[in-house]
Amino acid sequence: MTGDNTIETLTARIERLEALDEIRQLAAKYAVALDMRDLNAVVNLFVDDVGVPGKRRGRDALRQWYDTEMRHDLLGSAHGPLAHVIDVHDACHATGLVYSRNDLETETTWVIELLAYLDAYERRDGRWYFARRTPLFWYQTDITDPPLGPEKMRWPNTNAHEGTFHDAFPSWAEFWSADPGRLETPVPAPPPVGEWLQALRRSDSAPRVSPTGRSADDPRNG
Repeated sequence: MTGDNTIETLTARIERLEALDEIRQLAAKYAVALDMRDLNAVVNLFVDDVGVPGKRRGRDALRQWYDTEMRHDLLGSAHGPLAHVIDVHDACHATGLVYSRNDLETETTWVIELLAYLDAYERRDGRWYFARRTPLFWYQTDITDPPLGPEKMRWPNTNAHEGTFHDAFPSWAEFWSADPGRLETPVPAPPPVGEWLQALRRSDSAPRVSPTGRSADDPRNG
């Protein structure tokens, strides 16, 4: 290996480590800014042409969306990012999955929820941003009512319904539809670095979900 190749390799490794750290900071900053209701700080974590529900684009539209949604019977919140998996694809693109266990205060109920954010990240002008966040909800319920059984999405005074926590991962349905104990195919080789999530999701595109976790007939849809 020549000296130039060694420098190039080390440079690439350092840039990857810096990308991983900056992207992890995105998830942490999002949680803090959202809980402190600093909507300017929230939307500045996204690319400037971010897509917004209602077929809109841009940070101004995203700030208006958050301002509306954060006033729907929500007095306080604490978002807790947990496991964070990141695949860096190249110098400007990455994908990730972030678990988040959250506490939400309404006027009558303390709600607990768990979801996973399926993320796409882009590097623009030397900084990493969210390009897209797709929330996959597992449960949402009164803290005194554990979400056992089906329809784990149970926001107060609304109809319970299923979340989308497993919808983006074909392995969930494959596991439950297989014959127990029958593992006839050999274990495949590990996926290449930077393709772990893609392999886990069988290269599926991001699912279409409600960004709030609400059911179609929820009165908060307006």
